Amino acid sequence: MTDATSIANRYIALWNETNADRRQDQLANLWSEDGTYSDPLMQGSGHSQIDALISAVHQRFPDFRFSLIGQPDGYGENIRFSWQLGPEGADGPIKGTDFATLNNGRLKQVTGFLDQVPAGA
Repeated sequence: MTDATSIANRYIALWNETNADRRQDQLANLWSEDGTYSDPLMQGSGHSQIDALISAVHQRFPDFRFSLIGQPDGYGENIRFSWQLGPEGADGPIKGTDFATLNNGRLKQVTGFLDQVPAGA
């Protein structure tokens, strides 16, 4: 059985990691080498492209942090969880839901949906 909460927490920690070396280590442990990420605004495949996406979010929103909303859910090799992005400890103005497929316990494919995005974000 997939531990959706553990994987979602590790995923959020990866997106919050600002140290490039630590982020690379987390990425290598969480994602398969040929993993893919896509949402309506960006997409990437492989560790280097996914890392570039994360870095771009840090550059665009330097004082924002990701946090989980609600309880992650999963079955088999599939999980879903909702998140927010905003100032730490505050309600995030950007919210979304991600669906992930795993392969041997590592992320293979993540598809993100943006549930709330303010104009200009």
